[in-house]
Amino acid sequence: MITRLSNYFLKTLREDPADAEVASHKLLVRAGYIRRQAPGVFGWMPLGLRVKGKLETIIREEMIAAGAHEVHFPGLLPREPYEATGRWEEYGDALFRLQDRHGADYLLAPTHEEAFTLMVKDIVSSYKDLPLSLFQIQDKYRDEARPRAGLLRGREFTMKDAYSFDATDEGLAASYQAQRDAYERIFTRLGLEYVIVSADAGAMGGSRSEEFLLPTEIGEDTFVRSAGGYAANVEAYQVPAPEALPIAGQPAAEVFDSPNTPTIETLVAHANAVLPRADGREWNAADTLKNIVLAITSPAGEREVVVVGIPGDRDADLKRAEVAFAGFEVEPATAADFEKHPGLVRGYIGPVRGEEAVLGLEGTTGIRYLLDPRVVDGTAWITGANIDEKHVANLVVGRDFSADGVADLATVRDGDPAPDDSGPIETARGMEIGHVFQLGRKYAEALGLKVLDENGKLVTVTMGSYGIGVTRIMAILAELHHDDRGLIWPDAVAPFDVHLVATGKDAAIAEIAAELAETLDRAGVEVLFDDRPKVSPGVKFGDAELLGVPRVVVVGRDAAEGFAEVWDRRTGAKEKVALADVPALFGA
Repeated sequence: MITRLSNYFLKTLREDPADAEVASHKLLVRAGYIRRQAPGVFGWMPLGLRVKGKLETIIREEMIAAGAHEVHFPGLLPREPYEATGRWEEYGDALFRLQDRHGADYLLAPTHEEAFTLMVKDIVSSYKDLPLSLFQIQDKYRDEARPRAGLLRGREFTMKDAYSFDATDEGLAASYQAQRDAYERIFTRLGLEYVIVSADAGAMGGSRSEEFLLPTEIGEDTFVRSAGGYAANVEAYQVPAPEALPIAGQPAAEVFDSPNTPTIETLVAHANAVLPRADGREWNAADTLKNIVLAITSPAGEREVVVVGIPGDRDADLKRAEVAFAGFEVEPATAADFEKHPGLVRGYIGPVRGEEAVLGLEGTTGIRYLLDPRVVDGTAWITGANIDEKHVANLVVGRDFSADGVADLATVRDGDPAPDDSGPIETARGMEIGHVFQLGRKYAEALGLKVLDENGKLVTVTMGSYGIGVTRIMAILAELHHDDRGLIWPDAVAPFDVHLVATGKDAAIAEIAAELAETLDRAGVEVLFDDRPKVSPGVKFGDAELLGVPRVVVVGRDAAEGFAEVWDRRTGAKEKVALADVPALFGA
């Protein structure tokens, strides 16, 4: 059926929306694909639904090819299953919670592991029913603190989530690979470059976790990769700990006055002035131990202050800290936290563990002290003495102090070693387009999903989870495919195959254009026909460029001689083509 702009529900805008920061947000609103309803919440117009539907079709085809069955769950779910898995609290403020008129607790689902698990539990009882993979394409809800960038980070978004169910770990590995392969096919069909990186599972739980990232400078994620093939999200990068050094023969620790040196820079300059090294080289920031004070809060609201010692040439990365303290909210300690712990001398904090003082110094903290993986036994440091205006040099780990554990949360940078010995890493920016997890038995155990194995014994099912952000990918495609005049959709998801424009006031031109539209339509070509009778050619051309159909056919003043003008928005080419030859351009 031909779609005629004369009666199509569409309004384009000439100006960018005031709250739009990125190209996809600006263009999708201006071109009439979406409309803002609230911060991070959008309504969908007919053009937007066409593109979104084509995306979903590609995803659906590959999910079915991978052996998954489609189901559909409500977005409104009861509290109890999420409480059983611990995620009612773990999600914290990101979860939309509400009550019905009877006071029962519900949530708007951010993800559906619990619902899938319970459905399978209700139906499957034997290993003979496995392996099983299910998927849905459904809206999700997360109360983003700062929704931004249109569809790239919203509070409501459409997602494809799939789940595999197996009786054995070997079965899970096979199901995981099938889904991973399907993702590669999906992104290839969409023409999206991707890098597969190791990732942290976060609140999802589970063991193996990989993200599909699109390399882009506007990406919100940082990932690392080596020439030897290692790739990981920066949060999942694990510092390879060096070998311990010998302690015997190292100089004795020495406390020294260090007034007005609350920063690493001032400390290094002062140490070089008053405490020259025996080997003749100067002290630098990497010789210092920076002690970071963090406050971590459990899902139950219990707040704890911890101190983490990291090399002084690094900073703390709060995203990596959230992985190091999984399940806790992490933030820098506040003034109120310091008031509760007067043993922490700001600017001069030392590696004091629990009630144990270093070298007999005063100022024990009574709080946990953790170390960066690089800070191994036998390494010597300049660090705070936990006394105002005093530091200590040649403080040796394993001789002069120890720690309560390890916390890998320092910043990652180019040149750091890959954990698999595949060479130095480089950092890059990327945007998540898909995520696959081996969940294991976390959810099945919590919700009692068991089957009888071949020996008649009850075993807990092992699961995988696989997500693709449908609306996010639509925004990413808009980011990648546009120019200064408008969108340029890839063929795979373009709302129409051709945008046919009739220009001029001559009724004969309108009739020729209408006949061409009918010919294309009969051949199965999806036609958007701009047949608006009282709209100027300039406005029609502007809309054709803005809407983003990759090929535009203009039937105008040359139509009487049997010619049309064909635009290829992807290359910018415009050529004069005989009207009779136009259908062949579209395989008709």
